[in-house]
Amino acid sequence: QVQLVESGGGLVQAGGSLRLSCAASGSIVSINAWGWYRRAPGKQRELVATITSAGNTNYADSVKGRFTISRDSAKNTAYLQMNSLKPEDTAVYYCNVGRWSSSYYPYDLWGRGTQVTVSS
Repeated sequence: QVQLVESGGGLVQAGGSLRLSCAASGSIVSINAWGWYRRAPGKQRELVATITSAGNTNYADSVKGRFTISRDSAKNTAYLQMNSLKPEDTAVYYCNVGRWSSSYYPYDLWGRGTQVTVSS
């Protein structure tokens, strides 16, 4: 069993920054790709950013230029650096592992999420 644990969320003022972490543990052979999702109240889950084992990244248009995804393969950990935060970034953020093949295909493996709240 693989477990994902997110951390680093919190309350921040608009324009501030947060860094989320996601640690994977358990029976891990290798991780092809990581993804960060978010779900805002009353909205559908949104794919925010992905990174492949080769380091290739993709971002939702809403976060391009503000968020940066990275990973430490040796630690089986992914990060999401969030800068210039806006109130509309308020959501529960979830990390995920999956595979990349022209687009991101998530495995049905989720952490509990971490709450990010951005005040105006």
